[in-house]
Amino acid sequence: MSQQRVGHRHLAQLNVAVMLEPLDTPRMATFTERLAEVNAAADRAEGFVWRLQDEDGPGATSFRMLGNDMLIVNLSVWKDLASLREFVYQEAGHRDALAARRQWFERAAEPMTVCWHVDEGHLPSLAEAEAMLLRLRTDGPGAEVFPFSAR
Repeated sequence: MSQQRVGHRHLAQLNVAVMLEPLDTPRMATFTERLAEVNAAADRAEGFVWRLQDEDGPGATSFRMLGNDMLIVNLSVWKDLASLREFVYQEAGHRDALAARRQWFERAAEPMTVCWHVDEGHLPSLAEAEAMLLRLRTDGPGAEVFPFSAR
């Protein structure tokens, strides 16, 4: 019998970004060169549970959503929001990539990140994540869906 705690929740997060150019262009090379290092750091991070991966490399760069071929996806599950924030802001490779993001991605005019709680063991699908992002964009933040910046 599983030792899993009944009713325990994890945090799912989706982060999308619209690329300024296709991934295989020189402009995007410094981004793609960082993927393996940053994703490996996430995999080792305290509180990390799971991330969406494709067959094309160290990330999920082949996945698209919202009908936009220039939009790339990062979907992951963490123990809690504090663990995710610790990684985002304290892991040097990710922090450096975050600071350089304007080299590679458009400035967003609408929410590009969304968080929501999932049952422990649940791995969200891309369709579920897209629905949560659209819900945040339509209804705004609440108890069920909220931005990464939520307090």
